[in-house]
Amino acid sequence: MRIDHLEARAILDTRKKPTLETTISANTFTATASVPSGKSTGSHEACELRDSDGSVASAIKNVNEEIAEAIIGKRFESLDELDSFLIELDGTPNKSRLGANAILSVSIAAMRLSAMLKDVPLWKAISERAGTKPQAPRLFVNVMNGGVHADFKLPFQEYMLVVEGKTSEALPIVQEIFAKLGERLGDVPMGDEGGYAPTFDTIEKPFEILTDLIKEYPSVSIAIDAAASELFHNGSYELLNKTYAPEELTSIYGSIVSQFPIHSIEDPFSENSGEDFAKLMAQLNSPSTRLGATTILVVGDDLTVTNPARIKTATENKELNAVLIKPNQIGTVKEAIEAVQATYAAGFQAIASHRSGETMDTFIADFAYGVGAHGIKAGGLGQKERLEKYKRLLEIEKEA
Repeated sequence: MRIDHLEARAILDTRKKPTLETTISANTFTATASVPSGKSTGSHEACELRDSDGSVASAIKNVNEEIAEAIIGKRFESLDELDSFLIELDGTPNKSRLGANAILSVSIAAMRLSAMLKDVPLWKAISERAGTKPQAPRLFVNVMNGGVHADFKLPFQEYMLVVEGKTSEALPIVQEIFAKLGERLGDVPMGDEGGYAPTFDTIEKPFEILTDLIKEYPSVSIAIDAAASELFHNGSYELLNKTYAPEELTSIYGSIVSQFPIHSIEDPFSENSGEDFAKLMAQLNSPSTRLGATTILVVGDDLTVTNPARIKTATENKELNAVLIKPNQIGTVKEAIEAVQATYAAGFQAIASHRSGETMDTFIADFAYGVGAHGIKAGGLGQKERLEKYKRLLEIEKEA
């Protein structure tokens, strides 16, 4: 592939913060990609380059000047070669010089352009590149927001419904439950990711409500993103104005799993607490748990940050059995694919994910389907940017 044109500009994400949209051209084909931005971010993530005023002007300049000058007119034999070139051009361990957001905008746009040049759907191009079997991911739909996404109205950051089956069957079910949830909660605000943001006095109340709402739907279970790094202060965790030691929080998770139909718990402890992850893994998936043979997913996000090396360490130490994959945590499609491959090599599940500051770009839907992810987190049903991901999944279902 020989790139003829490259140009980035600023657009606004769902939180009205600036991010990048990059356009790339080859021959008569043009592709565009925009990158999301996280609010609850791990300290080990690749660097999202922002200026002191919160803008992405420097990242845009890096695309339009240094990156454009380096790759326009240059022929790349593969997308991996292009991504490796961008990594080397940046030259830092965490892409802090050019910005992971700048680099990723080019990497995704090039991936999309390559699919166009081959005249294949994007998900299929991703599958061929990754060597994975495509499949429809389970929907992990955010229905209630807490943590930093909703001013800590609820202790945990995300309360999700996990729906089995293909998208055309799963989406109507969760839309129905989401509407019923809205009726039950009444006039409450929306959080950053398109879910309701109510306030409750107990840890159990959100689970009680969701369990009651899904009792008629055997294909639906509950998942949470605790985002525990945001709850961690001075060696303990704060939930609803009470402080818990790690072992006490482990007991809380055990109680939740024993009472409610839990599919997965993401980031149950802070990003540097691998030993606590491992203890929870052993406890939740022992024969004495709620359903015995049923596997409860312990999902790494801030712990693993889509970094193949960190994933390898976490899987070897049995700290988790599922990994969240967010391309903007690592900065290139190549490395995101390697993160999936490292997860699969360990025999564990990959869940593709959006971010709290989203755009209309639907790359994550094609990525989830193409790599055969266990699930996809695309947010709630209250924002158009999230709905675009579900719409794209429906389109993919018809293409496949």
